[in-house]
Formats: sequence, C-alpha cells, structure tokens
Amino acid sequence: MNEVTSPTAWTPDGETPMAGSGGLPSEDTLIEAIATVFDPEIPVNIYELGLIYAVEINDDGGVKVEMTLTAPGCPSAQELPEQVQNAVLTVPGVTSCHVETVWDPPWDPSRMTEEARLQLNMF
Repeated sequence: MNEVTSPTAWTPDGETPMAGSGGLPSEDTLIEAIATVFDPEIPVNIYELGLIYAVEINDDGGVKVEMTLTAPGCPSAQELPEQVQNAVLTVPGVTSCHVETVWDPPWDPSRMTEEARLQLNMF
C-alpha cells in the first residue's frame, strides 16, 4: 500500500492550486484518465456517475484516489478500483497510485453530473 503524504488535493468542492506545476500531473489530466473507466452495468464513466470522492497528488507524483461504488454488493467491486489505478498510472508524472474504496458518504444518484443524468434519462 502506497502512503501519500503532504498531498495537494482535488475534491468536488475545489481545485488543487499547485497541481500541474513542477512536472506533477494536473487534476484535469487525472480526471480525464479516470473518466475512461466505465461501470460495466451503466453506460456512463465513473467520474460522471459521481463515484470519485477525492484525488490527492503528492509532491513526488504519487496519487491517492478515494472512490465509492453504487452499492456495497457491486459486482465490479474488485475490478473498478484496479481499472482506476491502471488509468491513473498512464498519466505522465504519476509515480504511484493507491485507490481506496470508501463508503462514507454513501453514493446516491444526486452525485451524478447533469450530463450523466441526461444520458441515463434520470431527470
């Protein structure tokens, strides 16, 4: 397990002020990579579904992602975090990646972006 210390962070509430400087990957680049991962049961990427709770970027390029799943019994519970880790590791400047699955706060459809709701006809 890679520990990420002294992180700069991105959360849905704000951006990382130092991300992208000094050869570090930017939060936008990391989000683009994460958005290539799709829930196999829902035709929307996991970022748009609101499954990503936080992305932390360490000064040495280590990245920690906190994510959740749509339900604790999700059949993709093992593969989605691994796919997120693999996607993040493709970003230039990333030296390591640790993905943690969290359950608090629980996911609900209000976390989805408007685009995802439109795509799934959930108004």
